[in-house]
Amino acid sequence: MKTIDNFNFAGKKALIRVDFNVPLDENFNITDDSRIRAAIPTIKKILNDGGSAILMSHLGRPKTGPEEKFSLKHTVDKIKELLQTTVSFANDCKGEEAKNLSKALKAGEVLVLENLRFYAEEQKGDRDFAQELAKLGDVYVNDAFGTAHRAHASTAIIAEFFPNAKYFGYVMGNEVTNAEKVMKSAEKPFTAIMGGAKISDKLLIIENLMDTVDNMIIGGGMAYTFFKAQGKNIGGSLCEEDRLQTCLDILKKAEQKGVNIYLPEDSVIADKFTNDANTENSSNDNIADGYMGLDIGTAAAQQFADV
Repeated sequence: MKTIDNFNFAGKKALIRVDFNVPLDENFNITDDSRIRAAIPTIKKILNDGGSAILMSHLGRPKTGPEEKFSLKHTVDKIKELLQTTVSFANDCKGEEAKNLSKALKAGEVLVLENLRFYAEEQKGDRDFAQELAKLGDVYVNDAFGTAHRAHASTAIIAEFFPNAKYFGYVMGNEVTNAEKVMKSAEKPFTAIMGGAKISDKLLIIENLMDTVDNMIIGGGMAYTFFKAQGKNIGGSLCEEDRLQTCLDILKKAEQKGVNIYLPEDSVIADKFTNDANTENSSNDNIADGYMGLDIGTAAAQQFADV
């Protein structure tokens, strides 16, 4: 594994895939900057070497192109505050403005590109789009662990254009090291906790963990697909309809391997996804129509704590 410690960035423009998918309030203020803070050591290493940094990321889930609420310009002030250096912003992640701003970058300076997902080509893993991005930097650094499992243009595809100049940042490096430690030398009993909205995003991880874990706790939105697969009523909860059989296969495989799978006994449910929703605690055996499960309930919290 080649990390940024294996390279001196002096005089180089580092194109860094960061994960700045941060939550914003209605006034576009960042309400949790932990993902930005996590990437600061990587960026500082490059700047301290005498290099410059071009930051690219996605933010939110824009559907049809640019949207004000998903603009990465809302992160610039926070980046400036944390790095204490010149930070400029490109109103597009490709094109003439991005090229010119990138070309003009001096050592110790930072450029933030506009949201990659304003282009459908990003999530499609479009090779031409990846090549356009690649032209902006001399070296590619992947420090976006949260999106590394997806074959998007700015993660898997762009690396092809830097055959001898691609590195992991500190966030990626630490996560990979920890994952290898857990997968190869975990102490027993070994419990894995899985969350997130989609089973499809976690399938390979679940498959790999099945040979090493004793217990697997499954929470988050993905739990409701398991309940639906078992024939339970989940109301309006998140569900991947095309993964129902997958859930049953996972449960069967776990039983065969002696792995204990724990699904939450209950949920906090609501009649809408807003702060003023009507909420209550409900067994996951039967979530009322018109309600959706949004998080584990009090019994599930104790259940998981006991495990």
